[in-house]
Amino acid sequence: MKNLTLIIPAKHEGDSLPKVLEEIKNYDCKTIVVLERSDIETINATKNFSLDIIYQSSKGYGNALIEGINNVKTDYLCIFNADGSFDPKFLKQMLNDCENNLDFVFASRYLSNSGSDDDTILTKLGNFIFTKIGNIFFSINISDILYTFLLGRTDSFKKLNLESKDFCLCVEMPIKAKRLGMNFTDIPSYERKRIAGNKKVNEFKDGFKILLYMIKSFFRII
Repeated sequence: MKNLTLIIPAKHEGDSLPKVLEEIKNYDCKTIVVLERSDIETINATKNFSLDIIYQSSKGYGNALIEGINNVKTDYLCIFNADGSFDPKFLKQMLNDCENNLDFVFASRYLSNSGSDDDTILTKLGNFIFTKIGNIFFSINISDILYTFLLGRTDSFKKLNLESKDFCLCVEMPIKAKRLGMNFTDIPSYERKRIAGNKKVNEFKDGFKILLYMIKSFFRII
């Protein structure tokens, strides 16, 4: 998979990131880790690995991904978590499907033969609501809109002109892909329990921001 780059935004993931990097060594793809300069523990965790490091010029999950995307040189890229929750065994199928005339392949925790060891009742309910909104009002037709395990063509990612600096990027990507007439699908996957640390998402604060983004996007305010 030498034509694939994994973008790994990592914030306070010093305990989990080395294990993730060790696991993906077997997949022969390029890796970009996006870090904050102040996060010394996570920076030190990358020292024994061959990879590209980008230091964020602006804070935020969305900004980390945008800066990573802008630095990819391979034909394909995949957004990949630093906490160990994404299983790299799905990469091959995602890449093969994407090479078959698709712009993006979304992994899903809610299709048949999929699931999660890290989901809670609250996050499952929130994702159900946002996915319904996306499918009804934007005709996205995917089953897991907030799950950012996503592989696609690098040029397609760049055509999205992503702007969200935070977790609103989760919904900005499929909404813009649909509006631009891009081709995408979702496949079953399984979310593992994070190795260490805490989730960076605040269900209520970030959930409200995502809802507001979707409302504004529906009315073409943004």
